[in-house]
Amino acid sequence: MLARTTTVAFEGLEARPVDVQCAVSPGLPGFSIVGLPDKAVSEARDRIRTALGELGIALPSKKVTVNLSPADLPKEGAHFDLPIALSLLAALELVPSDPVARAVSLGEMSLDGALVAVSGALPAAMKAAELKATLFCPAACGPEAAWVGDGAAVYAANSLKALMDHLTGNAPLHEAQARRLADAGPGLCLRDVRGQERAKRALEIAAAGRHHLFMVGPPGAGKSMLAARLPGLLPPLTAYEALETSTIHSLAGTLDEGGILARRPYQEPHHTASVPAIVGGGKRAGPGQISLAHNGVLFMDEFPEFPRAVLETLRQPIETGEVTIARANAHVRYPCRFLLVAAANPCRCGMLYDANQACSRAPNCGAEYMNRVSGPLMDRFDLRLEVPAVEVSDLALPPSGDSSAEVAARVVAARDRQAQRYADAPKVTVNADVSGDALMEVAMPDTEAHDILLQATERFRLSARGYHRVLKVARTIADLDSSDGVRRPHVAEALAYRLIAGS
Repeated sequence: MLARTTTVAFEGLEARPVDVQCAVSPGLPGFSIVGLPDKAVSEARDRIRTALGELGIALPSKKVTVNLSPADLPKEGAHFDLPIALSLLAALELVPSDPVARAVSLGEMSLDGALVAVSGALPAAMKAAELKATLFCPAACGPEAAWVGDGAAVYAANSLKALMDHLTGNAPLHEAQARRLADAGPGLCLRDVRGQERAKRALEIAAAGRHHLFMVGPPGAGKSMLAARLPGLLPPLTAYEALETSTIHSLAGTLDEGGILARRPYQEPHHTASVPAIVGGGKRAGPGQISLAHNGVLFMDEFPEFPRAVLETLRQPIETGEVTIARANAHVRYPCRFLLVAAANPCRCGMLYDANQACSRAPNCGAEYMNRVSGPLMDRFDLRLEVPAVEVSDLALPPSGDSSAEVAARVVAARDRQAQRYADAPKVTVNADVSGDALMEVAMPDTEAHDILLQATERFRLSARGYHRVLKVARTIADLDSSDGVRRPHVAEALAYRLIAGS
């Protein structure tokens, strides 16, 4: 008898449907899986055979053939266990074939028949909704998959036996309920950082317009503390952003608790990370840190210490908001519209600004160290500032400045102004996205502001990209100031951040 069901294979964020066909026919006893399976998929036959034996089900002395169609699409991962098992049970007439044929399923199987969580439940549920099919998955994946809503009924089982009882009507399962990941609370507050009022202002501007930020300062100045508080200044995730970001994390297998993300992601890779770890890749062309930081913050501490190849691969994703991973048999695309925050010491020893502690090679060591960051990459940072060391006496002072909640309220107001301004502009949501004629239309400075911008452009030899990025930052500062026009103070402040730490 021939039975079939559906599962998915992942190509980037896309879940491609795979037709799982199982035939039990006369012939030499055996269990084979065809259709370009990888090692994990091929090993499914041993897991399934043992799990069925634990349930008291013996395979007949016949030939069992499982075909995964389309045959030329690579099949990777242990999530093929459950669909193969269901198609086999339907072929053996142990469960009804019709509900199995109308379902999409995924899940890894233990030797005792328990279903183990797998990555990719959320995009699989989205594909099931598109196909108007039911989704069967492990219990741990249910809260995540159920976020798709009414488009697909999601049934999450702890074991193959529970799913068999559901299909035969002996013990029907309830539909899985959506669950958002637990919020970690109010988060870190800006008032915990003593001093550094200028840096706090830069964080506010960066959050309001999603402008990339570069901080240079000695060890212990508070660069990491400032970066860690940036996600708390950003607006909450919209429903679409939460779903899109959670889909990426689902594919990466980082939604450990099920559900979808409640807060914007914050990624901080170590400076020894490789190119595939940062931009994505590897055997399965999975998402990298820049995609895991989509709609959130990517903090790269010790920025000049990252390998040159890693740094240079950031240039295109920063501009386009997406990354394409090319392989011999596929091109996988991931979104990666993140807010990049980079931090660096002024030199290798970090004490360039302190004559009493600087090494004998100062000040040349500072220029050599910062030259590890290429000019084109540095040009993509809208905000650059020096973060001076904090005096010990300042540490005993009471907290100063606005709290994160107060700053976040101003950021939300500025983002609302931008949302209204770009409501009809495709792929533009914040000032950092706007370009070309649209930028000149919304950020055209008045006469005084234009004059000071031209003078700075000629004196400091700003590139065309630098000129436009100053306008974008000035537009964001004007939004924070609730100003319809871009005036001299807005451009002056934007230039002040542009011309620090190199230009």
